[in-house]
Amino acid sequence: MNRFALALSIIIVLLDSISISAQNYFPPRGKWETRTPQSLGLNAAKIDIAVKFALDNEYSGSKDSRIASYEGFSSEPYHELVGPTRERGGPAGVILKNGYIVAQWGDVKRVDMTHSVTKSYLSTVAGLALDEGLIGSVHDKVSDYVWDNTFDGAHNQKIEWHTLLNQSSAWSGTLFGMQDWADRPPRRGGIDDWRFEKPVPSGTVMEYNDVRVNVLAYSLLQVWRKPLPQVLKEYIMDPIGASTTWRWFGYENSWVNVDGINMQSVTGGGHSGGGVFISALDHARFGLLFLNEGNWNGNQLISKNWVGEVQKSSEANASYGYLWWLNRGPRKWKEVDDESIYFAAGFGGNFIVIDKKNDLVVVTRWLEPNKIGPMMSLVLEATK
Repeated sequence: MNRFALALSIIIVLLDSISISAQNYFPPRGKWETRTPQSLGLNAAKIDIAVKFALDNEYSGSKDSRIASYEGFSSEPYHELVGPTRERGGPAGVILKNGYIVAQWGDVKRVDMTHSVTKSYLSTVAGLALDEGLIGSVHDKVSDYVWDNTFDGAHNQKIEWHTLLNQSSAWSGTLFGMQDWADRPPRRGGIDDWRFEKPVPSGTVMEYNDVRVNVLAYSLLQVWRKPLPQVLKEYIMDPIGASTTWRWFGYENSWVNVDGINMQSVTGGGHSGGGVFISALDHARFGLLFLNEGNWNGNQLISKNWVGEVQKSSEANASYGYLWWLNRGPRKWKEVDDESIYFAAGFGGNFIVIDKKNDLVVVTRWLEPNKIGPMMSLVLEATK
């Protein structure tokens, strides 16, 4: 090999090494490297426009989470707050490119409620249970694992992990004093209509329902036999270098006896209080893990297979996977064509958006919920 060819091969290897390094930056605990947008091929001016849009379109609900909850779910009979809440902060967020911070706004270290973004953390705990062999298949009947009266009856006994995870289980009953039918009831009819309506067959209709998501959390507690926050901390949050400030709460009456120890069954959101309380920066680490298909700096924390499974459209709703939203189907953002994008979403405009095609993670908090599509369109303009 002549000198020119040798030098060229060395340059190619070095460029490849730089490229791989740029695509696989993983921030150590307590630190995060910031890069300018232009250094990673983004248009800095357009990133600034996207950030300004987020700041200008703050969620219009009350900063008092109690008031926002009661106003947001005022159509629900018997709705009450039985878990902790916290007054929210202002708009905040972070944009990652190849793992590096290219933009941030607001107080990104502030711990806030994140409402139904919690569901995507709960989904992760379910995926870990499959990885560990605690659950054999998502198509197993949950009643084979949880043999108390939670899944009694011909209807509930047919429910699979699969349908609990994609919110099409149609589970019927009461958990921790909350009835399934009272959560986000139909606009038509009244209490008698809702209470006595026959459940649809499991797997046929996607219904956003926190009581049923909490049934999933309760069932996973029975499988893991230790608190789910402890599972998430050990398997995910500590390995990705998350701070020590995040918390995951249940209700004041959701304590259950597991192997003689009193444990709290956590919630899948903040609908009635509780759920994950967390900072934007810790959200970003979680999003970065999924951007890298469950791998964190060479360690496969959750299987690549599970990361793929959460992105598959459910039979009942093409816009929903395993407790993650998908940018396709009836809920597709009209401003964004890319149907491979998926995201966690919560009440009050909390989002973790994963864009594998462009190596982006976007975390935004307290954004008017119907503005997420336009905002992502502005972010994506910066990649062109």
